[in-house]
Amino acid sequence: MKVGALLATVVLAACGASSVVPPATAPSRAPSTAATRAPSNDTLALFDAHVHYSADARQRFTIDEVLAILREAGIRRALVSSTPDDGTIALYERAPEMIIPILRPYRGPGEIGTWARDGTVVAYLGSRYRQGVHRGIGEFHLGPGEAELPVVRQVVAMAVREDLVLHAHADARAVDELLRIDGRARVLWAHAGLGESAATVGALIDRYPRLLVELALRSDVAPDGRLDPEWRALFLRHPDRFMYGTDTWVPARWNALVESAESARIWLRELPEDVARAIAYGNAERVFAAP
Repeated sequence: MKVGALLATVVLAACGASSVVPPATAPSRAPSTAATRAPSNDTLALFDAHVHYSADARQRFTIDEVLAILREAGIRRALVSSTPDDGTIALYERAPEMIIPILRPYRGPGEIGTWARDGTVVAYLGSRYRQGVHRGIGEFHLGPGEAELPVVRQVVAMAVREDLVLHAHADARAVDELLRIDGRARVLWAHAGLGESAATVGALIDRYPRLLVELALRSDVAPDGRLDPEWRALFLRHPDRFMYGTDTWVPARWNALVESAESARIWLRELPEDVARAIAYGNAERVFAAP
């Protein structure tokens, strides 16, 4: 069984792979061709673009313990969403220089599969949203065909109006449908689709200039610690679209966060320095800069 398919089986509510392969266009910018020194494995900072501090994690880890883990891992900033949002705000209020909040449409764990059809979600987001604090909406799960639902369209409209990034856990078909709603919307694709191939991810990036991708749980990027050639070529073709991510979707993931960061630095060192730093923290810093 391929790694992507295995992950799709393990992770709750993961979406299946899609055969959507849109036509390619020009790359985001030309990759560096000059020989560059790889960044030090000890000094490369990270911006983690996929962190949760939900109710179950709050029962296991205090705010101080979570912040200590992030610092030990060399993560200088983290994009955090939680179920409910209280966990995110608690972290932000303790360390606003480190925590970048985004707002989940989930008030409880049972809403992953129902939020897109729940008319109360839009009002909840409007009441909870703090301008200048929340920088996005998500992470939310979206299945094929759900982008057409009125709730989803209203959430996209809110994101465009407030200049917020939509953090979507979706397969290739669903993220394609989401991006078609409004060409002004910015979408951060969770897990690079989880089970999608580098070719499928690259085709969608070619088509949509506002599509960003984070790499949480994508162990196939560097199987056995070595960077996969197809992913390497994609990173060089679109160095400004990818972000590092972990995903603390269950509390036990916090115990693996330091090791995950160390593993990522190994394969990042195989890239030219400018590309490695862009994926490690530069792209996320640019996208989620203070308003």
